[in-house]
Amino acid sequence: MNTPLMIVEDDTRVRESLRLAMEDEGYVVAEAESGERALDQVHSRGAPAVMLVDLMLGGMDGFSCIRELRRDHDVPIIVVSARDDTHDVVAALEAGADDFVTKPFEVKELSARIRALRRRSRHTVEREGSTDIVLDAAAHHRLVLSPERGALRLDGDDVNLTVTEFRLLCELAQHDGLVLSRQVLLDRIWDRGFFGDDRIVDVHVRRLRTKIERDPADPRLIVTVRGLGYRLDAQR
Repeated sequence: MNTPLMIVEDDTRVRESLRLAMEDEGYVVAEAESGERALDQVHSRGAPAVMLVDLMLGGMDGFSCIRELRRDHDVPIIVVSARDDTHDVVAALEAGADDFVTKPFEVKELSARIRALRRRSRHTVEREGSTDIVLDAAAHHRLVLSPERGALRLDGDDVNLTVTEFRLLCELAQHDGLVLSRQVLLDRIWDRGFFGDDRIVDVHVRRLRTKIERDPADPRLIVTVRGLGYRLDAQR
């Protein structure tokens, strides 16, 4: 496999155990005992294919580490933590994590999550042709999605989306004007349910709105259809 993976964990025994488990799964593993060290490695060596980040780190905590990573990188991030209450899960996702695995966990489950996340990072949605999609045609808020090129541009400038945000936007754009339930989005974007509920969809929609809506507090592009799900209404 030879896939580069980084573990950010301050507990030496947990980090070494996880490294051995991931190496057995075929990953090439780098370790960082702190958020600061992880950022240094990413800045000096480049981002790995995926990162596993604990929340309870000495010094910079996992939330801050993820936010800093998201300033410049769209590397897939899975939080691996013993903190599993609703506030922590939502806060981690809002910071920029793509998925959340609670300790203790089965290595095979974690490996499956990694594979699913990497599939999302390698592929964009399948569409016929290569036509760009104009999501908003306003003179000073022209938003154009290019699924095959993996790009979103606002008034000619690139919009930095995470892998999951981009996949979510493509899925909604592919079904412009149609309502997609949270469960459908979970199945299509995440390949499986998440904690048996739909918090992960709501958080990613909320984060996506801050990047693409003219007014995130009054969304017009990604509309919530109460009791049903979400609908993308292109503004043309």
